[in-house]
Amino acid sequence: MQYRQLGNTDMRVSEMSFGTWAIGGSWGSVSDAESLRALEAAMDAGVNFFDTADVYGDGHSERLLAQATKGKADAVMIATKFCRAADIYDAATYSADAVRAFCEGSLARLGRERIDLYQVHCPPIEALLDGSVFEALDRLKAEGKVREYGVSVESVKEGLLCLEYPGVKALQVIYNLFRQKPEEALFPAARARGVGILVRLPLASGLLTGKFTESSTFAPDDHRSFNRDGDAFNVGETFAGLPFETGVALARELAWIGDGRGSMAAAAIRWILENEDITCVIPGFKNVRQVEQNLSALAAPGFSAEERARLRAFYEERVRPAIRGPY
Repeated sequence: MQYRQLGNTDMRVSEMSFGTWAIGGSWGSVSDAESLRALEAAMDAGVNFFDTADVYGDGHSERLLAQATKGKADAVMIATKFCRAADIYDAATYSADAVRAFCEGSLARLGRERIDLYQVHCPPIEALLDGSVFEALDRLKAEGKVREYGVSVESVKEGLLCLEYPGVKALQVIYNLFRQKPEEALFPAARARGVGILVRLPLASGLLTGKFTESSTFAPDDHRSFNRDGDAFNVGETFAGLPFETGVALARELAWIGDGRGSMAAAAIRWILENEDITCVIPGFKNVRQVEQNLSALAAPGFSAEERARLRAFYEERVRPAIRGPY
């Protein structure tokens, strides 16, 4: 396992880290016992950073992390997020009192005295323009309840706006072979300001595993069913904003990336990790097998300059025109 500095903070995190949306809910059925085994397997492999949110299973993923990392607060860092448990369009959600209440709730569920990275969870741009939330976070940081803070964003425009606030030390973005726009302006700007980049949805909700067909179906409680067209939240969070059938067809055209790299999924993650602007990638998981599959990307051969150019051209010509929603 390799470790990378999170921007200009004192945090060094495993380049392969993990997100816990799937074990909290909204990705179909999951076993808590298997989730805990998977968390243990990740830590045994050197993973020292996990991302979660207060709304993943209404706090369930935070509680699972508390159980898995008990007594390891000095060795295993946790990032969590807030604001989506309330009305994200209400200014009161970002008040000092509200942010403090969100923070105290997560601390209690995590069983910790400090949150390593506290992130505003995909707020509307109006909240970012107002900036009150960052004042509230500055106070929590001064009190020692928050080590560093950042923002999980939906679009490049939002990310660039966040960089105007000096206290923002990390941005969490959607970035994968189907979602390459952030590397154009956002990544260079973040690098110049010493802001770390966390990559979520590296496999485009599973499209980049190459395992789906146009007839694949998902459980009603899986966001790949109920948010397929952005009915519940930003459409970019599901299949990178691509219509499902289009994504499946495009993924089929990318199957070649898995040749000699173990699997298409490992290759897709390897491609992300080769970008030096990335601090870590945070794929999801539901069991030990998926943890191991994601970790296999660390040993996968890299991409040649010719291959990377081919993948960029494919994105521009075939993928980008089909993406829906602001990004």
